[in-house]
Amino acid sequence: MLHQHKTLGEFINENQHAFKYTTGELSSLINSIRLAAKVVNHEVNKAGLVDITGAAGDVNVQGEAQQKLDVYANDRFIQTMINRNIVCGITSEEEDDFIVVNSKDKNHQNKYVVLIDPLDGSSNIDVNVSVGTIFSIYRRITPIGTPVTKEDFLQEGKHQVAAGYIIYGTSTMLVYSTGHGVNGFTLNPAIGTFYLSHPNMEFPEDGNIYSVNEGNYLEFPEGIKKYIKYCQQIEDDRPYTSRYIGSLASDFHRNMIKGGIYMYPKSTKNPEGKLRLLYECNPMAFLAEQANGKASDGYKRILDIKPTQLHQRVPFICGSRNMVDKAEEFMKQYS
Repeated sequence: MLHQHKTLGEFINENQHAFKYTTGELSSLINSIRLAAKVVNHEVNKAGLVDITGAAGDVNVQGEAQQKLDVYANDRFIQTMINRNIVCGITSEEEDDFIVVNSKDKNHQNKYVVLIDPLDGSSNIDVNVSVGTIFSIYRRITPIGTPVTKEDFLQEGKHQVAAGYIIYGTSTMLVYSTGHGVNGFTLNPAIGTFYLSHPNMEFPEDGNIYSVNEGNYLEFPEGIKKYIKYCQQIEDDRPYTSRYIGSLASDFHRNMIKGGIYMYPKSTKNPEGKLRLLYECNPMAFLAEQANGKASDGYKRILDIKPTQLHQRVPFICGSRNMVDKAEEFMKQYS
């Protein structure tokens, strides 16, 4: 049910006072993400009809073939934020380096930096499976009036002021937090408005879904193998059920609603892990903790990791608190 038909715009305005620094910039920034999301949603939904699916012929900084829609989403989000004149810097999973934004009339006066994965799960585009956008927002730490530097982006996740994701699926949803719980908004495509549909989202303490790419099982650390086996045992009201979409925002979203754990551990193929700390793990960890869940690299809290590079990868375990605790137990036992 759409919560008393409250729109995302109304919700942002009503809750603006809750931000520590109320200048309206953070609200404007979330509004610009909302706008770009609607444009990208339109493009994603007609992807089968036009020549926008498939590889763009380029390879991104991680050496992955870029999808045409990746490039489109990246351009849309970056352009929208630059045009609105509200950020001082942007970095994206699709860009080699961070972008310094200098608005001539403000001369580096903006306070916020945005880190974004413009199209998460993009290998699913061609087969009509949900994809998403993940974003993370920090206050800059270098002096206002100077160009941003890399250290503005290399902050621990616990310093995020906001984070969220957009899922372009059977319905399009924007889910975000500014540090006061997690709320979800569903797009009414007929009029292009997001409505509050999932107020105060929380992970159940426990769940019975585990989400992991079991195709990589043989390459996983012993602790993860043992945890997967534990999930498959038929005792104590188990077995758990396995559900894996391969699109982080979608897997996370389902587990938050139904109760579950998502795991992308390190493997012999990806010894550091595969997911990016800045564009995927930190924003999702921030949301998880705001929604009574937990996020870990198997041993320690994701939000405490000090990043050293823009495209750093880490192992990632996230979801219902009791399930993550149990996975950590196995990791410790079999380290």
